[in-house]
Amino acid sequence: MNKHDAAINLSVLHTNTRHDSGPKHVTGTAEYIDDMAEPLGTMHAYLGLSTKPHAEVLGMDFTDVLNTPGVIGVLTNADVPGALDISSAHVHDEPLFADGVVHFWGQPIFAVIAETRDQARRAAQLAKVDYRDLSFFTDVRSAQAAGGKEVTKPLKLERGDVEAGMASAPRRLKGAITIGGQDHFYLEGQIALAIPGEDEDVIVHSSTQHPSEVQLIVANALGIRQNAVTVNVRRMGGGFGGKETQGNLFAVVAALAAKKWNRACKLRPDRDDDMSATGKRHDFVVDYEVGFDDSGKIHAVDALYAARGGFSADLSGPVTDRALFHCDNAYWYPAVRAKSQPLYTNTVSNTAFRGFGGPQGMMGAERWIEDIAYALGKDPLDIRKANFYGTDTDNITPYHQTVEDNIVHRVVEELEKNADYHARRQAILDFNAGNALLKKGIALTPVKFGISFTATWYNQAGALVHVYKDGSIHLSHGGTEMGQGLYIKVAQVVADAFGVNLDTVKIMATSTGKVPNTSATAASSGSDLNGMAAWDACEQIKTRLVAHAAKLYGAEEADCQWVQGGIDVGRKFVPFAELAASAYMNRVQLSAAGFYKTPKIHWDRATGKGHPFYYFAYGASVSEVTIDTLTGEYTVDRVDILHDVGKSLNPAIDIGQIEGGFIQGMGWLTTEELVWDAKGQLRTHAPSTYKIPLASDIPPVFNVHLAEWSVNREPTIGRSKAVGEPPFMLAMSVVEALSMAVASVADYKIAPRLDTPVTPERVLMGVERLKREARG
Repeated sequence: MNKHDAAINLSVLHTNTRHDSGPKHVTGTAEYIDDMAEPLGTMHAYLGLSTKPHAEVLGMDFTDVLNTPGVIGVLTNADVPGALDISSAHVHDEPLFADGVVHFWGQPIFAVIAETRDQARRAAQLAKVDYRDLSFFTDVRSAQAAGGKEVTKPLKLERGDVEAGMASAPRRLKGAITIGGQDHFYLEGQIALAIPGEDEDVIVHSSTQHPSEVQLIVANALGIRQNAVTVNVRRMGGGFGGKETQGNLFAVVAALAAKKWNRACKLRPDRDDDMSATGKRHDFVVDYEVGFDDSGKIHAVDALYAARGGFSADLSGPVTDRALFHCDNAYWYPAVRAKSQPLYTNTVSNTAFRGFGGPQGMMGAERWIEDIAYALGKDPLDIRKANFYGTDTDNITPYHQTVEDNIVHRVVEELEKNADYHARRQAILDFNAGNALLKKGIALTPVKFGISFTATWYNQAGALVHVYKDGSIHLSHGGTEMGQGLYIKVAQVVADAFGVNLDTVKIMATSTGKVPNTSATAASSGSDLNGMAAWDACEQIKTRLVAHAAKLYGAEEADCQWVQGGIDVGRKFVPFAELAASAYMNRVQLSAAGFYKTPKIHWDRATGKGHPFYYFAYGASVSEVTIDTLTGEYTVDRVDILHDVGKSLNPAIDIGQIEGGFIQGMGWLTTEELVWDAKGQLRTHAPSTYKIPLASDIPPVFNVHLAEWSVNREPTIGRSKAVGEPPFMLAMSVVEALSMAVASVADYKIAPRLDTPVTPERVLMGVERLKREARG
């Protein structure tokens, strides 16, 4: 083999590369926890859930449970040798099982352990629980009326003189928008398998986005050190934030049972119980006042973002914080005051969900933009463009960070042109003028989304890279794979670093035993953090290999150049496998632990000031809809998207993320409705009552393009940008298009003010309300 044969271009970075598990997904061979061979004697756990929304637990009788064939025992708080607390917020407000008082219908109060899952599940229904009812409330408005008890400390962001801005504004308006929650509806439900080891050791296979937190919580519950607990995650069947904190409960129950009876134990709830017992996207009610002028320019904004927090803090603090961080979306407010209100409610504690409060913050912003447009009789797009952040001025956020990378103007202008927005809008106005029953709408909305954890310490990652003497590479890092393509992207980084074929890199399961103190795979940071950590490990090994090659072949290190397939040492080409073998024979270390921490970021929550985001991701979408004014039914006819991912690490994966994010966002804003009944029970707890988007809901015309000219100005991995969360908010254009269609029945003179999700019922009620108001 000559140099040119060996040095063929094998790099796959910045190219379309299929998901590493894609063929396994298609053929059904991708292994999830419930597919793993169970150790001999594996027990099964099942949760007993409360049937009251708020009540004292006066007593529990497990006689019938324990007399059921196959039942091994029952776990209660009395069986926990260590800490009862499983709260991710570490404010010690979430016991493993309800501790004397249940706070929501579906709260775990015990667990049954049996030989089979069916035995455990059936036996859990036989417990007799004696309650004394307490008063309860399940939504934001009733929580506010009851005094507004908060589950965690609220935040206020303020910049400029809001009172003076309001007073000087030629026009002012007030309003409110109710923004619904959302269930994660991951394909793989919550699950954990715990296998006891010798001494204190336990291995936990957990479907979690945060292995190190599960490790910590399990260790605390067992009363042992973290080094005795190993958490492994090969892949999840979806997460979307629902497995950032919610896996703690299931891992702890499985581990407690495993160590108590010295047998492996698995816990997997039914979908109904999973949806009842686990947290969701926060519902919000946003009350706002905005001052503006006759051109539509905003002078001042004053808004209160109240959220249904549930019974404990969980992640309500950072979620409502991030809602405030995105109360501006892409808009400059000369004066702004935004406050959060994370409210206690007798519902499951809400938690992380794709966008992490950002979508709710942006929906508030888009609502007052819409209100201004209808008040002035203008195209909402004109109001949006009039209020965009500037590049050199008018570029300070409500949290006092300067927007230095603003490309929203170019993104919107390109999409506006390429999607033929103005001609289509005029055609829709003409169509609506001539049709009494069917009405159309179109809208173009922008997205500006901050990238980084606002908890600064989470912005770090580790990786472990081994090069074996045959030239094969072993890759481990702290990120978890939930279908988003993180594993393949980081593998591409490693293959590119060494100039080898992607098949050379073996992707290993995430394990706390290999990479410690991992951050959650969340906040769209997976590729940014873990890609850079893996690159750092590769660079360490490459530095050693260059020194070795120079010494071995009598050259200067400066004469050694990495090329595809190996290394050039002067005029000699050395294939990578040959280089690795010779390095081993010369006792060169071929392993490295990489590390990365995001630079520049800082945040002072007490003052509401800082630089919490490393950079911003931008995008825009145009949606066109048709509604039936007699029924409220509607179709999403066409969607055009232009999205900024910097220099894409893998365009095929990124486009898939954009498409999926948009459809999931559309589901949140249109069909996915959470309903609690008068008894405080969640009624939408199964596919039969909770409607996620189907394949048939995908717009028949769905054009998705990357802003290929964009390159991240910050030195991220490959100059790429995050893609997990920002596309979710592109779906706001669907709501705005539906609003235009509804507004047409009143000749666009009344703001439609549709709450979300904008179900057909809400469309119909909006149509009828606007007709009544138009008649006077």
